[in-house]
Amino acid sequence: MGDEVAAQEFTPADRTRYREKVRRCLDVFERMLRESAFDTDDPWTGIEVELNLVDEAGDPALRNDEVLDAIDDPGFQTELGQFNIELNLPPGPLADGGLIACEERLRESLNAAEERSAALGAHQVMIGILPTLAPEHLTDEAISANPRYRLLSEQILGARGEDITIDIHGVERLRTTVDTIMPEAACTSTQFHVQVSPERFASYWNASQAIAGVQIAVGANAPYLLGKHLWAETRIPLFEQATDTRGEELKVQGVRPRVWFGERWITSVFDLFEENVRYFPPLLPVIDEEDPLTVLEAGGTPNLSELRLHNGTIYRWNRPVYDVAGGLPHLRVENRILAAGPTVVDTVANAAFYFGLVRALAENDRPLWSQMSFSAAEENFHAAAQHGIDAEVYWPGLGRVQATELVVRRLLPLAHEGLAAWGVGADEASRYLDVIEQRCLHHTNGADWFARQMQQRHDEDRYDALRAVLGEYRTRMHENEPVHRW
Repeated sequence: MGDEVAAQEFTPADRTRYREKVRRCLDVFERMLRESAFDTDDPWTGIEVELNLVDEAGDPALRNDEVLDAIDDPGFQTELGQFNIELNLPPGPLADGGLIACEERLRESLNAAEERSAALGAHQVMIGILPTLAPEHLTDEAISANPRYRLLSEQILGARGEDITIDIHGVERLRTTVDTIMPEAACTSTQFHVQVSPERFASYWNASQAIAGVQIAVGANAPYLLGKHLWAETRIPLFEQATDTRGEELKVQGVRPRVWFGERWITSVFDLFEENVRYFPPLLPVIDEEDPLTVLEAGGTPNLSELRLHNGTIYRWNRPVYDVAGGLPHLRVENRILAAGPTVVDTVANAAFYFGLVRALAENDRPLWSQMSFSAAEENFHAAAQHGIDAEVYWPGLGRVQATELVVRRLLPLAHEGLAAWGVGADEASRYLDVIEQRCLHHTNGADWFARQMQQRHDEDRYDALRAVLGEYRTRMHENEPVHRW
């Protein structure tokens, strides 16, 4: 989604041609699923981490261009807001020390980047929403220089036809109106990628949807926005509202939102791409010269550029990804549920929990989703986003249960089984899954810790308290002690 797109205007004819090309890509994709050899021999996993930039006081540092120039590492990329950057770790296998290697690479990359960015007075923070953001940071002036982002903002606002209202009821209430998608930039996430075969894709996506709520419950890390204490993972309602192209009338009519949990279990990856084409009009109708059918019939692997670009403007919490590497096509589930942090070890622990649990459930002979309604999974997702570590969720065979109890008694053993199936050693698995267990036993995660520290400063000016707590958060983040020990 960070690819360069030249600033331009689109005509109705552009949109018609683009729709036709996307549908042609979809037809070719369907044929590829039947006939092509997808890369499935050595499935890899990957992690992307979005970061916030702050100055010495803890306020947003709108300097990502300068920071990226100073870091000078192709693994770091721009993001929507000038106070955001993103780190993409090289993908690799989980077997033979993959999780430990991931932690080491992540720490090395972030430490090197922090050293260079600090010389500019900009520091990196791994947190779901930067708590010191103020209204002036969510305007057009804070959009990154990449023309793609301004163009995307214009297209979403144009499709909506009116300003965007952000209205979130949490511990406190926030209601504000914006004329840009910059509130989306407030939402920084970690994306876990898992490569799967076309035959197994539906099982892995369904499993990812089923566990979304428990992921958030143990990993919530975004309790404050614009000075208000809202949800444990405020990213969820904020992102859903900040990129909503629907006016009130379209919502009432049942038009689907572009930030979407979905509405059903699937039987094929094709279901998701087909829904994207059928339900959502194009936002960025940029047409590539490639004829995908000609490429396929010549024995090549088409890029399907239009289908991929369209898919990138529909923000499923578990997104299907088609990509090409080494001349071979492959498929990935992109899990976009969680924020980064509070520390590197917490982030890798979240990854281990996801990769292990999703594999165990996806490979189970009796699918979890055959015992659980899709609406129950969605209700778990939003309940956990609101209540975090205190969330109660539904689980087949148990009914309603505390998420922490479910994780400790039922899901962590499954995650251990799944990691073993990936080839992760028992000691390595325990290093990270024990972090998840201790969060549950101590009943704390990033959001809970931050909220408790703020409560101790309840008599101070709100933004002064936010800066102080964020400063302590950043210090502890660099120490890499997991949040349950803070």
